[in-house]
Amino acid sequence: MEKVAVQLGQRSYPIVIAPGLLSGAGQVPELQQLWQFKKVVILSNPVVAALYLPQLQALFGQQQLFELLLPDGEAYKNLQSFDQANTFLLEHGIARDALLVALGGGVIGDLTGFVAACYQRGVAFVQVPTTLLSQVDSSVGGKTAINHPLGKNMIGAFNQPLAVIIDTSVLHSLPQREFSAGMAEVIKYGLLGDAAFFQWLEQQQDALARLQEPQLSQMIKHCCQMKADIVSRDETEQGERALLNLGHTFGHAIEAWLGYGTWLHGEAVAVGMMMAFELAYARGWIDAPTVARVRQLLVAFELPVQPPLGMQIADFMPYMKTDKKVKDGKMRFILPQTLGAAIIVDDVTESELQRVFAG
Repeated sequence: MEKVAVQLGQRSYPIVIAPGLLSGAGQVPELQQLWQFKKVVILSNPVVAALYLPQLQALFGQQQLFELLLPDGEAYKNLQSFDQANTFLLEHGIARDALLVALGGGVIGDLTGFVAACYQRGVAFVQVPTTLLSQVDSSVGGKTAINHPLGKNMIGAFNQPLAVIIDTSVLHSLPQREFSAGMAEVIKYGLLGDAAFFQWLEQQQDALARLQEPQLSQMIKHCCQMKADIVSRDETEQGERALLNLGHTFGHAIEAWLGYGTWLHGEAVAVGMMMAFELAYARGWIDAPTVARVRQLLVAFELPVQPPLGMQIADFMPYMKTDKKVKDGKMRFILPQTLGAAIIVDDVTESELQRVFAG
């Protein structure tokens, strides 16, 4: 069993990682606070619920349980689902002393966290992520949100969970495409802050593709630890935490342009990271062999490295100009200086983007 602590003073919380954890979480000392809630509301989707809801019901078997299944997919991380969840809580008389449990991937996790932030001005929640992407990234750090047609994650709140319960066994039921999308976020951690981890991923790619332990749990713990350390220093993204958005400025534009759910988030981020490295290469910051290594590892995990067919820089611009990272009217990008080190820049112009990505 692997454990990571997100250090945020009185709002600190544990991340617990192990295969089979859904069956054994009741014995974990760091999670004992969760069994004290009398009412528990589990939010999930039909796909995940069919696989893992019975295990979660058994885990919270001594408490009064309610379940709400929301539609599956990024297209449903919206105001309609947010309203549906709040209506369910009101109709069932859920009070502020209840616990919400997010059982699912990033969509369910983000939505549940945002509902928890808003319902009666705040109720407790816990993350039980079931995709690789949510286990290594979206379930950790308290970013919660829903999408708007004009931008991804534009309506939300910082809201930390009480705990994150990561059962690595659930990844065996994950479709290959979803696992690959999660690997984009894993690779991101190596690119933005740990070249040795990137090299380890290169060396362990076959074992990881087979979901082999202990490599799988070690990989997830490393990502969670990196994110926990950054969040503890910059919870509300005033500075350093923005580095976690490597590839996301381009990636969010791809998701919005295609329509949410057409590409998976990790697929769009993979292309976004590739574009960030190509832009850094054009500036002379990194060399061609480094760009090639990044491309090779993304391709090894079956991730795209080119924008969607027909998408030009002009198509990116409306979304990037309204991105959450825009400051004082300037677009901000996360660009690598070397493999394993990135910085925030605000001097990228539309003409530069046109030069680098023309054709």
